[in-house]
Amino acid sequence: MILTVLIADSKYTFAQEKKKMSGQAKGAIIGGAGGAIAGGLIGHGVKGALIGGAIGAGGGYVIGNEHRRHVAKKRRAEQRAYYRSHHTITHPSKGVTVIRTHN
Repeated sequence: MILTVLIADSKYTFAQEKKKMSGQAKGAIIGGAGGAIAGGLIGHGVKGALIGGAIGAGGGYVIGNEHRRHVAKKRRAEQRAYYRSHHTITHPSKGVTVIRTHN
């Protein structure tokens, strides 16, 4: 019986992979914590902390999302620049750029 439990437990342990936390989630957590602290200090105790935490979490999510979009846009631009620099030929005499394709 113990052997069955150990085998079943190891089966599920291997199947689970630890996922990385997204930038939006990190932003929401940090913003929520910061907002809760600020709201608790500025507002009326728990009520201010709850309101500040909610506003901070929303703002942190938005900032995290914008950061993710910025990084993705930058990565796409780098990939396009790399592709263009390695897959084009410019003929100086004709002033024509030809894009090579690999078949």
